Amino acid sequence: MIENLMDTYKRYPISFSKGEGSWLYDNDGGKYLDFAAGIAVNVLGHGHPEIKKVMHEAIDNVWHVSNLYHIPEQQKLAKKLCDISFADKVFFCNSGAEAVEGAIKTSRKYHFEKGDKDRTDIITFKNAFHGRTLATLAAGANPKHTEGFGPLPSGFENIELSQQQLEEKISNKTAAVLIEPIQGEGGIRLTPKEDLQMIRDLTSKHGVLMILDQVQCGLGRTGDFFSHEWAGVEPDIITLAKGLGAGFPIGAILASTDASSGMVHGSHGSTFGGNPLACSVALKVLEIIDEEKILSNVKSLSEFLLAGINDIIENHKDKITSVRGRGFMLGIKCEVENTLIAETALNNGLLLVPAADNIIRLLPPLNTEKNDIEEFFNLLNITLENLPR
Repeated sequence: MIENLMDTYKRYPISFSKGEGSWLYDNDGGKYLDFAAGIAVNVLGHGHPEIKKVMHEAIDNVWHVSNLYHIPEQQKLAKKLCDISFADKVFFCNSGAEAVEGAIKTSRKYHFEKGDKDRTDIITFKNAFHGRTLATLAAGANPKHTEGFGPLPSGFENIELSQQQLEEKISNKTAAVLIEPIQGEGGIRLTPKEDLQMIRDLTSKHGVLMILDQVQCGLGRTGDFFSHEWAGVEPDIITLAKGLGAGFPIGAILASTDASSGMVHGSHGSTFGGNPLACSVALKVLEIIDEEKILSNVKSLSEFLLAGINDIIENHKDKITSVRGRGFMLGIKCEVENTLIAETALNNGLLLVPAADNIIRLLPPLNTEKNDIEEFFNLLNITLENLPR
């Protein structure tokens, strides 16, 4: 237990003093390959010079004024996000959980304003993770996360992902269907494109909104900017956070004009959401993703990464058995405890993230280079060869 901090995290006994690219350095000069990226946050690695530059410039200007006033940086960022997506409207907040909460509110208010006041239910899916607020806990319905925090808000139906289940549960009380195109915390479970298309067809048929939680899997992590693009569907609402600020806190709700029509003056708000500093950073992140051809980097190197992991699996089948996911969001299925692998990797200079279903998550920066991936192969081999027995 760390004095003066609530004991909510089981922290590794290490702290970092410097970061550069895909590498972090501890207070004693130790070097660590970061394939955790702050849990999918540091999409451009550590210490990117352009991000540092824009932060310094923003600090010399206005940091915060609140949404009582026009914020030019916010308006530019909203336009950019709409230009590269299906969306017409954006609401800015500070985190993924806030974004999902806002998306839930947006969907319910949409139906309320349409005169369907009974349409309040949100359908979600097993193994989902949507955040740690009370409503997002209720949406995820994971007993490990909800225990001791009841009563939780009502209006959520958590089901298995199947057409039969969805057809049975969707009704004239359903406001929205909420799903992650790739579950992160739930164990890197890829939602098949056929299922995303099925959900879109059923929600459209029944006048229900489709919300895609892309807090972890969006912002280029799959090789596409948005993780639904490869499925050829167009949602009504998307939630973003994590990588949008590349380390600086910012979240966003993207919606069509129709889906956002209920969000009128006074219906929702955020004191810090969309402040000049956060929006300046996020604008630069989007610019770098485009100018440095980050998506192409993910698409090309993810194949190299996947092939190398499969080679390692062949040599360590008693410890790891398979790999799944897409782009730079991969999960290695473990035969031994995933936490044991993560802890041993840390001791060998490699940062990894455990997830549900005994999975090790790989979430490297999107600008990771080939030589970093080759070093990852080396460190993972060393880790697996030296696991405590």
